[in-house]
Amino acid sequence: MLNIPDSPHPRIVIIGAGFAGFNLAKKLRKKDFQVVLIDKFNYHQFQPLFYQVAMAGLEPTSIIFPLRKAFQGSPNVHIRIAKVTKIKDEEKRIDTTLGEIYYDQLIIATGATTNYFGNEDFKKFTSPLKSLSEALALRNEILSDFEQALMTPEYEERQGFIDIVIVGGGPTGVELAGSLAEMRKYILPKDYPELDEKEVDIYLFQGGSRLLMGMSDHAGKKALSFLRKLGVKVELNKRVTGFDGTFVTTKDGQKIRAHKVIWAAGIKGNCLDGLSNCEIARGNRYLVDEQHKLKDFKDIFALGDIAYMKTEKYPNGHPQVAQVAIQQSNNLAKNLIKNKSNAFVYKDLGSMATIGRNKAVCDLPRMKFSGFFAWLLWLFVHLMSLIGFKNKIFVMLNWMWNYMTYDQSLRVIINTKEKPNSTRIQKT
Repeated sequence: MLNIPDSPHPRIVIIGAGFAGFNLAKKLRKKDFQVVLIDKFNYHQFQPLFYQVAMAGLEPTSIIFPLRKAFQGSPNVHIRIAKVTKIKDEEKRIDTTLGEIYYDQLIIATGATTNYFGNEDFKKFTSPLKSLSEALALRNEILSDFEQALMTPEYEERQGFIDIVIVGGGPTGVELAGSLAEMRKYILPKDYPELDEKEVDIYLFQGGSRLLMGMSDHAGKKALSFLRKLGVKVELNKRVTGFDGTFVTTKDGQKIRAHKVIWAAGIKGNCLDGLSNCEIARGNRYLVDEQHKLKDFKDIFALGDIAYMKTEKYPNGHPQVAQVAIQQSNNLAKNLIKNKSNAFVYKDLGSMATIGRNKAVCDLPRMKFSGFFAWLLWLFVHLMSLIGFKNKIFVMLNWMWNYMTYDQSLRVIINTKEKPNSTRIQKT
């Protein structure tokens, strides 16, 4: 058992401490519920800034917030660090790596994971960016390869260490490409004067006809213009079909030597084992009604990236972004607290992406713009969205220092030491 005390209040178990699960627990913590929040990490992660950690622009601790600190003084909220292994809906119980627990109501907010579209080589050899640990691993890989390049006199072999391929032209791919281009321009000449930064090629492959398919055509065109001015080799309407750890191949026969391929081409819902007769919709997401309930279930809900809610305005489900997760958790919290069944209506507040210093694109409901002011708005929105005053201050100071000096002191390679036969909590 998870050693949860008995309570006179209904027990709500929330699986996942992402934007949806974390926000829902915050809304319910002072109400007449016993809330059990289960996650495999003991912190909430701010995913939109993973790429800045990977590019050594931010300290990893500045974009996470400890769960137990967030719920200090909330005796009806219980945190358990575990991985859910199975949902037994007929028994109203779930199995975890720490034991089992019953629920009165269950909320699944497990988010999304990387979608490799069934290609095992992509899964084995490419670098994803869906967690803080993956961001740190990518940072280590980039810096380690630069070190290795210094010891590689042969040109072709050296290209494998310094050239980088990004697959996927969504916000993550675009932001990564912009950051890498700025690292090549401002950091390499100072940190690695023995390397010729002109040899470093950054490729961005997009299978569609333009970048940022979830945003406006204006945003896609401006992002393309910004990236090409930064020297990124953007390839549209081109699909990567293979990668063996050394060479990248495309559908039209192009072959690129690169040891680093960053996979930002798609995501899929992070579904759990169990749930008999559960309907899985497009993108490996749970089909839910407009009150967030799984079809044919009265006491199981899904929120955020894992939820597929068909509406007249969103026949293919809502976009898998933070605002949807937050607004859905707000609506469900109100329904649970007031015992109502209000349908969810998404209010689109806009979307944005940054392509480097002074360059961003912004789609607001009534206007679309790009450039410096879009970049300032991007900075402000992301800064205000961080959890914790200290995190806001640290990130702001990091950004200011980087803007003034074109430099950061975070380019360190930190490898963890694995302990064999460890009995500690498994995090993956």
